Amino acid sequence: MRIITNSPDETIKAAQKLGKLLRPGDMIAYKGGLGAGKTTFTRGLALGLGLGDSVTSPTFALVNEYSGEEFSLYHFDMYRIMNEEALESTGFYDYDFENNIAAVEWSENVSDLLPDNAIIITINAVGEDSREIIVEDGGRFAGAWD
Repeated sequence: MRIITNSPDETIKAAQKLGKLLRPGDMIAYKGGLGAGKTTFTRGLALGLGLGDSVTSPTFALVNEYSGEEFSLYHFDMYRIMNEEALESTGFYDYDFENNIAAVEWSENVSDLLPDNAIIITINAVGEDSREIIVEDGGRFAGAWD
């Protein structure tokens, strides 16, 4: 599925639609360069999940957790993580992925270590505020943006 957005607000609204469809156990694996809009997209996911919009980039913390009543959203940044040993040192494997939702920025750095059913979201800047968002989900959310 391919979506074009023309502003950060449109990117947030597109992600909000997806967020409403996510369930505990889901993992979002982002691909996209610096400034592509991965954190903006995560802000929309959090809104769709009912977790508010206080999402910030986890670049220095490596992970930010946004808690709700029923589940949490774990927001990881793997920019500096290049192998399984480095991933393990972050405590990644200690998180309860089965009962929560995860969004992983720079997932290409750990792609071999993520679950096979991860939802791949590639965000490409195609203009100053325009983004091409490609969702690879096996058709699960095919009707979400109709």
